[in-house]
Amino acid sequence: MLAAVLYGKEDLRLEQIATPVPAPGEVVIRVGAATTCGTDLKVWRRGGHAKMLKPPTPFGHEAAGTIAAVGEGVTGWQVGDRVVANNSAPCMTCFFCQKQEYSLCTHLSFNNGTFAEYLKIPAPIVQHNLLHIPDHLSDALAAMTEPLACVLHGAARSNVKPSDRVALLGDGAIGLMFAGELVRQGAEVFLFGGSDRRLEIGEQFGVAKTFNYHRLADIPAQVKALTDGWGADVVIEATGLPAVWEMAIACARPGATVNLFGGCPRDTTITVSTEQLHYSELTLKGVFHSTPQYVRAALELLASGTLPFKLLISDHQPLKNLEQVFYDMRDRKVIKVAMQP
Repeated sequence: MLAAVLYGKEDLRLEQIATPVPAPGEVVIRVGAATTCGTDLKVWRRGGHAKMLKPPTPFGHEAAGTIAAVGEGVTGWQVGDRVVANNSAPCMTCFFCQKQEYSLCTHLSFNNGTFAEYLKIPAPIVQHNLLHIPDHLSDALAAMTEPLACVLHGAARSNVKPSDRVALLGDGAIGLMFAGELVRQGAEVFLFGGSDRRLEIGEQFGVAKTFNYHRLADIPAQVKALTDGWGADVVIEATGLPAVWEMAIACARPGATVNLFGGCPRDTTITVSTEQLHYSELTLKGVFHSTPQYVRAALELLASGTLPFKLLISDHQPLKNLEQVFYDMRDRKVIKVAMQP
């Protein structure tokens, strides 16, 4: 079968590899759509990921499709079922899983390789994070379950209350998903990004105001001007840049929660004012990944049609065009692209 393999920084190759066969407890799906993601873009540019993979490795982690083969001992699933598989599953037995902190599981089973004709789903994911796709939901939209689950987890950890004023830094797919979810929770969202076209999509998700940072001299000053001089109740960073992490803290009012959601490059650091952190009683949070609860909630939200997530899919392309799609993502010409084998 045709599959994408990542060998290093911006070294992505399409190769013919063996079609997977399910071991006991596993299933194999025929991929209907695999969506590109900002995390994939970062991994492609950096040549790896601190948690999920090390090259050379099959590439991609968002996919939906149809079960093509079922391994021995699998119950409740059959060939022909339309499914979406999350890219990981917790072990359910470790220290953190016993505390229901599943995103911190020390034995998370990650799965990569969605940019391919077929994808094998490991047994833990079959058991905990394989879901039926509602008939009316397209594979492309269903494939967005994984990133939306991460966003729902992040939003839940952000202490957002109705009518809170939220500064959201980043207009990528994750930032725009956050915009929709926070508006759905009743927050007044100020979205900062670098693309007028993406900011317009943010407006369609219901944000109160948008700002192109290319035309702003001082983002924290702008946030304070919008909030009676105090700063935002909640700040969410969705770019994965250390300088923006520091900017997010500068946008916060005393007593605020700052969600440092975007994953930065390995071994990077930021500087935090101990005076501000202590005397302003800031809550700084790093939030990673998702849990089975939010995987299910994400698919339900996508199926509900409550928010216009289809606006995030810029294009549909055949798998053979994958490398060019990543160049287009790097140049911010597209948001998410549904790759179709």
